[in-house]
Amino acid sequence: MIDEEIAGALRVLPEYLAHHVILSAAALALGLAISLPLALAAVRRARLRWALLGCVSLIQTIPSLALMALFYPLLLVLAAISQHVLGRGFSAFGFLPALGALTLYSMLPIVRNIVTGIMSLDPDLIEAARGVGMTERQRLLRVELPLAAPFIMAGIRTAAVWVIGTATLATPIGQTSLGNYIFTGLQTENWVWVLFGCGVSAALALIVDQALGLIEGGAVRRKRWRVVAGAAALAAGVALAALPLLGRIDAPPYVVGAKNFTEQYILAQLIKQRLEDRGEPAVARTGLGSAVIFRALAQNDIDVYVDYSGTIWTNVMKRTDHPPRVAMLSEMKEWLMRTYGVTLLGPLGFENAYALAMRRDRAQSMGIKSIADLARHAPALTIGSGFEFFARPEWSALRDTYGLSFAGKREFQSTFMYKAVASGEVDVISAFSSDGRIAGYNLLLLNDPLHAIPPYDAIVMIAPKRAHDRNLLSALQPLLGHISPSAMRKANDMVDRPDDPAPLRAAARALDAQL
Repeated sequence: MIDEEIAGALRVLPEYLAHHVILSAAALALGLAISLPLALAAVRRARLRWALLGCVSLIQTIPSLALMALFYPLLLVLAAISQHVLGRGFSAFGFLPALGALTLYSMLPIVRNIVTGIMSLDPDLIEAARGVGMTERQRLLRVELPLAAPFIMAGIRTAAVWVIGTATLATPIGQTSLGNYIFTGLQTENWVWVLFGCGVSAALALIVDQALGLIEGGAVRRKRWRVVAGAAALAAGVALAALPLLGRIDAPPYVVGAKNFTEQYILAQLIKQRLEDRGEPAVARTGLGSAVIFRALAQNDIDVYVDYSGTIWTNVMKRTDHPPRVAMLSEMKEWLMRTYGVTLLGPLGFENAYALAMRRDRAQSMGIKSIADLARHAPALTIGSGFEFFARPEWSALRDTYGLSFAGKREFQSTFMYKAVASGEVDVISAFSSDGRIAGYNLLLLNDPLHAIPPYDAIVMIAPKRAHDRNLLSALQPLLGHISPSAMRKANDMVDRPDDPAPLRAAARALDAQL
């Protein structure tokens, strides 16, 4: 089975590696192009030096994933301005926010090493250069930069390793990278893919570091052939890595989006397979956050994805009332089309609501059957959740409706959240009602007698530009109303506790076979 998982990882390696290399190379080149003139200017001006080093140091304190996420809304605004002023916008999804964040991340070691390298030179050498009549430009190019070359190249090598490693975090904002292995593997408990993604990323960083080391050695020893050989190796590597993407330029595929949990991976795979079975090229952009994925759909950066009625109602529409399910879907459909041009095609037939869950034996021993019962014991218990839950309106509604006050709160990646409650690390979790791990870990879903959580029907959402796309609509129509809760739970369990070496494909095919 491990051999088959490795074979599956190798099949997608050319695509993942190509995107990763192009992103990393572009970020490093742009970072160097910005850092070099700024650092050289800062060497001569103390005030600029202080400000520049302070800024690039401050950027490093921002978590890399957060920095990428912050670039996305900024680029959305710029794209809207460009569309209004120039009549032509650009995609703010995926590559550009990742490029912006990685460029900023690359600047600290480059700037600091250039400034340190030049300012650490022997003052007598600089004075001698002035004494022989060298201009400031000549002194910089013939004395300062050559002597500071080891410092400068060390900074570039450090920046390259940082960029290649951090680029794996571009997956949640829609940029394909070697991080796809890691995020997919973590969610589906495919540890072979996690290790494979980490290993390839590390190997790539080491290879690039050695090529840059060859350039560094040539610069220090004044051996041009080393510089040429290192630069040629880097250029050839980028060109070879980019080859798998060249054939896709003229035929942009359908882009299927997915959030960052098992069910979303399965549904994205199902939609992708149905399109491919009709001869339509399709790619999946998985691991996206709730806010990012909806904005990407509204901006036509992805074509289709499955969301949940309660998420749209509370997070996007900012509604707090709870109308009946049919009325909610009808109002939501009209609002999405009027406000964003997004088509709500229809529900799939099952609900995946937020719910609080406990280990069944623990709940029974404490006499807890509902969230109202839980509230009496909450001050002595610890709750665990996914990364989003405590910032969502659903948590606020549960907390305020039932007066929940826990002794502690912990956040997990969802795979580890279920393991945490099963092992007793936490007492209760924010589970998903259609998750196969509820039965697998013998968990009890607590009743919500006051209906604090709205309905969470799985709904198919289509981007404005695809609203009248017959190929897409005909591929999706058979799904509507035909995926039962039991079928979805079974498919989720096939991935969470896999017997098949390709569980996502197997789970998607199992769902498709029931239509």
